[in-house]
Amino acid sequence: MPDIIKEETAGGKKLPSHAKVVVIGGGVVGCSILFHLAKFGWKDVVLLERDELTSGSSWHAAGQIHTISSDPNISRLQSYTIDLYKEIEELSGQSVGLHITGGFYLASNQTWYDYLKRERSKARYMGLNQEFISPKEVAERHPLIDPSHYIAALWDDQDGDLDPSGATYAFAKAAKVHGAQYFTHCGVTGTKQRPDGSWDVTTPKGVINAEHIVNCGGLWAREVGHMQGVNLPVQPMEHHYLITEAIPEIAARSERLPCGIDYEANIYFRQERQGMLLGTYEPKGTPWKVDGTPWDFGHELLQPDLERIADRLELGFERIPALANVGIKDAINGPFTFGPDGNPMIGPVPGMKNYWCAVGVMAGFCQGGGVGLTMAEWMIDGEPSIDVWAMDVARFGDWASPDWGTVKSTENYERRFVMTFPNETLPKGRCQKTTALYDRLVAKGAVMDQGFGLENALWFADGPEDAHEVPSFRRNRSFDYVAREVKAVREAVGAIEIANFAKHEFKGPGARAYLDTILAGYVPKPGRLTLTPMLTEKGKLYGDLTVACLAEDHFMLFGSGAMQEAHRRWFESRLPDDVSYANVSDDWHGIALSGPKSRALLQKITRKDVSAEGFKFRDLEQTYVGSVPVVLNRISFSGELGYEIYCKPQYLIRLSEAIEEAGADLGLRWYGARALMSMRLEKGWGVWTLDYRPDFNAVESGMDVFINWKKDFVGKAVAEKQKTEGPASKLVTLVIDCDGIDVSNDEAILKDGKAVGYVSSGGYAHRVGKSVAMGYVRADLAKGGTRLQVELLGEMFDAEVQGAPLYDANGANMRA
Repeated sequence: MPDIIKEETAGGKKLPSHAKVVVIGGGVVGCSILFHLAKFGWKDVVLLERDELTSGSSWHAAGQIHTISSDPNISRLQSYTIDLYKEIEELSGQSVGLHITGGFYLASNQTWYDYLKRERSKARYMGLNQEFISPKEVAERHPLIDPSHYIAALWDDQDGDLDPSGATYAFAKAAKVHGAQYFTHCGVTGTKQRPDGSWDVTTPKGVINAEHIVNCGGLWAREVGHMQGVNLPVQPMEHHYLITEAIPEIAARSERLPCGIDYEANIYFRQERQGMLLGTYEPKGTPWKVDGTPWDFGHELLQPDLERIADRLELGFERIPALANVGIKDAINGPFTFGPDGNPMIGPVPGMKNYWCAVGVMAGFCQGGGVGLTMAEWMIDGEPSIDVWAMDVARFGDWASPDWGTVKSTENYERRFVMTFPNETLPKGRCQKTTALYDRLVAKGAVMDQGFGLENALWFADGPEDAHEVPSFRRNRSFDYVAREVKAVREAVGAIEIANFAKHEFKGPGARAYLDTILAGYVPKPGRLTLTPMLTEKGKLYGDLTVACLAEDHFMLFGSGAMQEAHRRWFESRLPDDVSYANVSDDWHGIALSGPKSRALLQKITRKDVSAEGFKFRDLEQTYVGSVPVVLNRISFSGELGYEIYCKPQYLIRLSEAIEEAGADLGLRWYGARALMSMRLEKGWGVWTLDYRPDFNAVESGMDVFINWKKDFVGKAVAEKQKTEGPASKLVTLVIDCDGIDVSNDEAILKDGKAVGYVSSGGYAHRVGKSVAMGYVRADLAKGGTRLQVELLGEMFDAEVQGAPLYDANGANMRA
């Protein structure tokens, strides 16, 4: 168990009356944020800790560090974190106990080997130093391991371990060197916002007025949030690891053993002095203090329950036989906080002003430095240097209730070392949000998934009893069903629910001027639609939105459902007094019709003239369809003639019944997101969080064609410079020569054996019968006809850059 460092810093020092930032919580994350803020120039920053630094989870962490993460940018930040420890150790004079031993990720079956091949592919384009080694090499580097259980291992020379308490204090002391202050035994008892947006932070030692506050409460994140009515869906979980007595084979070595993870056995391990540390995530997680963490909990541990992890210990003893021959020195059971998807929740909290959080950072010593860097950039510069959507607190909304958070956090804990496939849907916390059509679509055979809390159809089987699929890296049984849906859209007419699109409403005399400034593209005239990018101050892509002008002072923006709270936060932070705004995503559900017979179907259920002349491409109108009031848009994401029909939720059943009745003799078929994603690939249209994200600008993504360069807009100066200088990379469409398997995202794109880009999204394009990927490559390789390769599960497949859309290149179908 790590030693606890004691240091009194509050003493007789007087608490300041004002600070630029008050960081609440003295774990590794809070101390890292304090350090980075001070390092980057904000000296007037203060951290408040209710007990000693590390009191909570930090002090009893296992201290194992690694770079692999499900999200590439989190991996980058984990690599940054590990590299940072030498800097803060030297600056602070505090040892962090760092051992860079290298580590391996062990595959004992083909499925895990395939997973590691995907990780190795990501590492290629990220510049991380990872390589496969044989089981024999594993045993040579770690003689205690029985190599007969494994078929391969991925080696990372950056992995290792450290002293958690030492690392936390090193961050805090390094922050002091840069001019920051921290106070222990100075808990926060209340937070109250003033009319000017600043915060009064109450403590037993006095009140500090702060321009910004950051909730880094760790085990107490929920309680700190409750002081201001913020409900964070995080949950402390009990977690076990063991430390053995001295092992003779280790005692006889001069070199430290590498660390490792065995996925199938669900264990992680490393050397601890002359013994070993062995940890596991039990198959049935145990939430701790669901109703709230006691304020007087501190440097304490929970009663171990080895029965809960007995099966994992047996696997560990089998695969590292020396463990079975030594005693257990310590059995550690301590709580640490998980989030619903296992990733941190950081950033400005939507709906709040100057209130930030960095909570649920369960891998604090892998991610703490990167979280601190990101938060400091965000607060000082207005945006992070890389896309951190995977950690953004805005990926959750009001639907992410505390109870839901407990359910999903427990599920994620249990699945920490369990394979999650690209096409897999997880079972817990479902039906949190549904539309009126949910039961009807399920009865038709819909296989559902959850997006921003809302159930939506992925594809349709022949009925409920047929609605299942086996998760896989390769094509699975949904393939033929999706093909059937695409065929219906291409030849007749398909219907898809569109409740999961975001809708943002703006009203007021200043609405047009505001949107003209915040959006880079054209703002349409009444009755018309336009597509526009939205940029950050640094010219990064922050949205691709469809703008509908309902009246001169009334607009609706349609966009990414996942980004709706992030966009709400963006809009509200810049909103003038003469404009009202609301996220109305849940106020408008609806159905999109697509296909050559969609106009005929629509004309049956509306009195409006929807002929090609009467309702042109990119027209919109508030009218009646299927006897209910709707907003009708002539636009399509399928690439076929199509319409989006938005109605209030209470009208959705009536609208759907009218559509089904009118489409019965037209070949109408319901379709889901898989078919839609297949069809948009053929058109070269990107989607948010994959192809479009703040890692890229409008020129790189191709969204610059929608920019109105004649006006002023947020990010214009930088965007003009980017356009003049030309892009470093470009988003392209690739056709891949492969069969039975398709890309999903994050696969490496190569030229002459060297990584030149990565796949942002992809799949099978059913209309053209080809495997397709979208991805970013070096700009000099973006020309149509360029031959490249894409790595899929360790194999290199030939691919060719496309110079035009694969289907209906001139858009004649869509504009028919």
